[in-house]
Amino acid sequence: MPRTKDEMLERMRAIEKKIASKPLIGPAFGLVKGLSVTMKTMTRRAVTQQYPHVMPDLPPRTRGVIAFKEENCTVCMLCSRECPDWCIYIESHKDVVAPKTPGARARTRNMLDRFAIDFALCMYCGICVEVCPFDALFWSPHFEYSELDIESLTHEKDVLGGWMDLVMPPPELEEGAEAEPERDAPMKAYEPAGVAAAAAPAPARAEAAPAPAAAASAPAAATEAAAPAPAAEAPEAAAPAAAPAAVVEDHSPPTIDDEVYQRELAAGKPERVARALAKRASLIKRRQGGS
Repeated sequence: MPRTKDEMLERMRAIEKKIASKPLIGPAFGLVKGLSVTMKTMTRRAVTQQYPHVMPDLPPRTRGVIAFKEENCTVCMLCSRECPDWCIYIESHKDVVAPKTPGARARTRNMLDRFAIDFALCMYCGICVEVCPFDALFWSPHFEYSELDIESLTHEKDVLGGWMDLVMPPPELEEGAEAEPERDAPMKAYEPAGVAAAAAPAPARAEAAPAPAAAASAPAAATEAAAPAPAAEAPEAAAPAAAPAAVVEDHSPPTIDDEVYQRELAAGKPERVARALAKRASLIKRRQGGS
């Protein structure tokens, strides 16, 4: 007699194999065995959800589709380069950002024009979400984005941004852990150079600066009424206090000073070194002429 569960199963398999080998009883035994599974299932309660009338209750961090947060994107192209399927399409342009301090050099910044993901090619590996250094890509629980045409599975940034509504916030930090300073820091505000030049708040402050000096000179002029000379010199003294004219810096690429270039080549310098020295001489002449 079998004593363990494994021994019992082995004996039952041996009996079934022996019965199935009979020419007449074998097929009938197989049919009865299959119907027994059907009858056993019919007595159980069904667990099928009638989708789409009954929506599934998904976990809050379900990896359904990739969502996009446009304000965090810096157009670093890291997600597009790391994507193994090359299904992320990014288009951008460079915009000039006005300097924060007068006299500083204007900076350029990449501006996002298009961000799209072709979900017909995407294999949902999540590499783009992991490598994004600025938290612009997230997993969203949305899963109903099927289309009738395969070409319509390329979704643009407005659709990807709409899927951010179900994205959960990051989990709380563990006890004793320090928060990242850049997580709570606001995004840096910037304005294109054209907008900043149109506003032009700096000259207004510069013109308002001499007002206290003029107000302070009024009592002095009243006490020295017998001396008219300082009053006559007041307009001349106020003239230098006017705001200096804004210097427009030339940020165009440097040209090659042909005279310096030919002289350095004649001196035996390599062409690369002679070209660099000629550009340096051109920049020096441009700065001396601007000043």
